[in-house]
Amino acid sequence: MTVKQVHYDEALAECSDYRGAIALLKQFRPYLELIPSMRRPQESVIPIPLPLIRLRNAVSATAADAQTGVSPGEVIRLPADLAILMCDPEWKIKTGVEIFIFIHRPQEDFSTLLNRWRQTQIWLNQGYEWLMPKRQQHLLSEGADEVHPLFVLFDETPERLRRGLRGAGLPLIVQKIYTLDEAEELIDLTSSEL
Repeated sequence: MTVKQVHYDEALAECSDYRGAIALLKQFRPYLELIPSMRRPQESVIPIPLPLIRLRNAVSATAADAQTGVSPGEVIRLPADLAILMCDPEWKIKTGVEIFIFIHRPQEDFSTLLNRWRQTQIWLNQGYEWLMPKRQQHLLSEGADEVHPLFVLFDETPERLRRGLRGAGLPLIVQKIYTLDEAEELIDLTSSEL
């Protein structure tokens, strides 16, 4: 089996909410421990799907991996699928920790997946501020002190991606996603066994 678009979309939709983001981080304990308060998770974790940042500095076309450079003040979409920002619920300020989630996309191979992280590192090195979701726009949205990646793979992901990420020393988790068809098949199999 190969990774399907529905696997990717389901994983992205699931972790776009703070509960799903925390469930994702529970699968990689070192990042779960970065959450400022588990008593107030809704105020501590800010997931931003398909994140946007405003650059402070100009970026050359070579660094931007594009035809033209990027001017100061331009808004760009990061190649990460999700950014998880941490917020101190007492002080109502963003902490210096940001986690970037890279979900394995259909037909994406190791070099493309790894390049998305590398390109994200280049963008974040330019000085930036976040375009925050409406309910968190009051937060100071400066860049981070600590930037962490997390790669989300599936059972259907080729083994070479796992080997490559482990070889590069990058953290990964394997997410089980049931599409509607697969869930119905499981129900049918379970029913027939009874």
